[in-house]
This record gives sequence, C-alpha cells and structure tokens, in this order.
Amino acid sequence: MTDTEQRATGTIDGGTGTGAWAVLLPAERYDAERLVHHDTLELTGLDGVARPRPGEPVAVLVDAPPRLVALGRVAAATGETREDPDDPQSEAGPGTLVVTYTRRAFDRPVAVDRPAPHGPVSPLDVAAWRELADRLGPPPSRRTWLVSLDLPIEATSPAEAVGIFWSYVQELGPRELPAFVSPSGDELAMQAFVLGAEANQDPEEDD
Repeated sequence: MTDTEQRATGTIDGGTGTGAWAVLLPAERYDAERLVHHDTLELTGLDGVARPRPGEPVAVLVDAPPRLVALGRVAAATGETREDPDDPQSEAGPGTLVVTYTRRAFDRPVAVDRPAPHGPVSPLDVAAWRELADRLGPPPSRRTWLVSLDLPIEATSPAEAVGIFWSYVQELGPRELPAFVSPSGDELAMQAFVLGAEANQDPEEDD
C-alpha cells in the first residue's frame, strides 16, 4: 500500500513497542523527501546510535524552526539502500534503518514547541509522540488530480521521442521540470509546480 491510498489504521496509535523515536532530517534530505514520493524513509550512516525496534512509532522532524513533517513506523532494515534518495542511479549502501511512512505532511509541516533532537535518531516518550501526532489532526480528504508533463522533443520516431522524454525526466527531475496539475474535471484550474511549489509559467505576467 502506498501513501496515495488511505490508511485506515496505524496513523496515530503508539504501536506495540515500549518507546517512540524522533528522526531529524537535514535540509537537503527534507527537500528530497518532499519533491519525490517515497513509501519509506531509509537512513544510513547511523553507526553508534541507538537502534529503534521494528514496529515502534517515529516522528520525522526538521529544524530551523522545528517542524513535524511525517509520522512512521520502524520496519525491518533492507539489504541495501540508495545513498541519494533523489537519484535512483546512485550507489547502494548497507541497510541500517527503514521507516515506513504512515502519515506525510511534507507540504504542510506542523510547528512544534519543543527543540529539535540533537542527533539523527533520538528516543522519544510515547506520550510526546502522541502529542506530536495529534497536532496533525485528522487526515485530509483525498481527491483525484490530473498531473501532466509536456516537453517538446525532436526525434526521428515516436519511440525515440518517448525515450528522449524519459531521459530528460531522469536528468532534470522535479527541481527543473514544471509539472502541471489540476483537479479532475476542472482543467481550467491547472497550476504549474516546480520544486514542489506553484510556479508561474506565463512570461507576460512576469513583465
């Protein structure tokens, strides 16, 4: 099940473990998780830090200022992970900690009134985790969106054009390519998004 499907359970319950955990994302990792949908958060390079147990709840935070961006649950470590989650071609590294997202709020982070953890993974009281989870409120209602990406491609055949298209998508990605999104049935409300935010694509309006 991906986060595009509604999870009916496991969103704000404290799990079966004896504790909870806070994960602090650096700014560049936060951008990568915000721009490209991932079902899991894979953390490497955590030698020497406390290890959460599978099933324990996690609050994912960013700093400056402290904000809650996701909830999750510790999963079993994978055999390998990608060093750069924004680059599917990056070299694989040893698996360490895998968190399965149960609630994502990357586009609408929630301010928290507690200092951000000092390390990448820190123990968190279950009551404190519940308080953070409650700040998210009920899951927002879901609807169908139409998302498109139009690129003018010069090629000798339709098949070659499609291949060049996917090369551009892999090379440029959401940091440079504008994606166009509109509610299903209301194409006149179409908006362009770059870097996860609405971006004006009409040069006349910039003048």
